Amino acid sequence: MTGRWARVGHRAAPVVLLLALLAAWQAVVTLGDVPAFLLPSPVDIVRELVAFAPTIASAALVTGTNALVGLVVGAVVAIAAAVLASAARVVDALLSPVVAGLAVVPIVALAPVLYTMYGASVETGRQIVVAIAVAVPVFVTTLRGLRQVRPVHRDLMRAYAATPRQAVRAVTIPTALPFVFTGLRLASSLAVISAIVAEYFGGPRSGIGSFITTAAAGSNYARAWAYVLGGVVVGLVFYGATLALERRGSRGARPT
Repeated sequence: MTGRWARVGHRAAPVVLLLALLAAWQAVVTLGDVPAFLLPSPVDIVRELVAFAPTIASAALVTGTNALVGLVVGAVVAIAAAVLASAARVVDALLSPVVAGLAVVPIVALAPVLYTMYGASVETGRQIVVAIAVAVPVFVTTLRGLRQVRPVHRDLMRAYAATPRQAVRAVTIPTALPFVFTGLRLASSLAVISAIVAEYFGGPRSGIGSFITTAAAGSNYARAWAYVLGGVVVGLVFYGATLALERRGSRGARPT
């Protein structure tokens, strides 16, 4: 019984902390008479969230779609590039500076250029921004995982006269999978952030970032925070999905 209550208390602790923070936030805004443009109250934000729930949900769906497309494309390209880099030193030497350069490319400079190239009426530019942003962590973690195979495992495969394909299936892939999933988990949140930020700088007025900008420009700060909350929900969904995928895919994957 004691263990059961301990588990319940452990699960309830984050909820209690969140409620306490919201209560403190409301108290500070109300008692301190904080202007709305500095910090709206949670009550006002929830009111706007309820009033504009359909619009927020529609915008979240657009942003989530862009983030998902960019995440999948960027991850596939990054994993393929990491496999090539691990197999050939010359490819690694060529890709390393490219990846280092992509890691420091500012989205604020990249998004307008892509809108000009692909048109400001389509979502292609935003999806490319996301793909570029997520490719870096996925490439780095995947490449590191592919290089983590222990020499004793390679020697064991040779002793069993395993073919290169069998060695990859039995040793290399199980060893690298936890690193791949870690990169995907890190990239999932980055995908949502990149999609939202890219929406600040033009393109169709359809995503979370576009509505945040519009609401803030119209001094509707509580509404802007409501859209921010919608973006947080999208990020949590992505993070939770990739975390579940990581736990399931990494279960028993690493060789012993």
